[in-house]
Amino acid sequence: MSNIPNDLRYTKSHEWVRAGKDGAVEIGISDHAQGALGDLVFVEVPEPGRSLSAGEACAVVESVKAASDVYCPVSGKVTAGNPALAAQPELLNQDPYGAGWLFRLQISAPIDDAALMSAAGYANFLAAEGH
Repeated sequence: MSNIPNDLRYTKSHEWVRAGKDGAVEIGISDHAQGALGDLVFVEVPEPGRSLSAGEACAVVESVKAASDVYCPVSGKVTAGNPALAAQPELLNQDPYGAGWLFRLQISAPIDDAALMSAAGYANFLAAEGH
């Protein structure tokens, strides 16, 4: 079973959201996603200042097996991309919920809790998908 921290919210496309202060959020991919991709060799994150809509493809993670789009789980403006990933894409494999975060956003609307799953909901989703 994948590591699924309780303090995060999750999407069906395997992104996570960590709520911060004053409408700031941090976004990354789940432990399940990084495990399914395998050893990551390239990561492209959105540029600061870019406005994103919920569900929009906004980043790319590439492994030795495949390239995969990352979708923004909430709407907002990018405040930072993780600069360490350009030189060390393996941080996503090693620490997907810590040093492997992808980007930070200032959200433009309240988070739609119905669109995101709790840790228990995500675990149930993975189980139903046969993971």
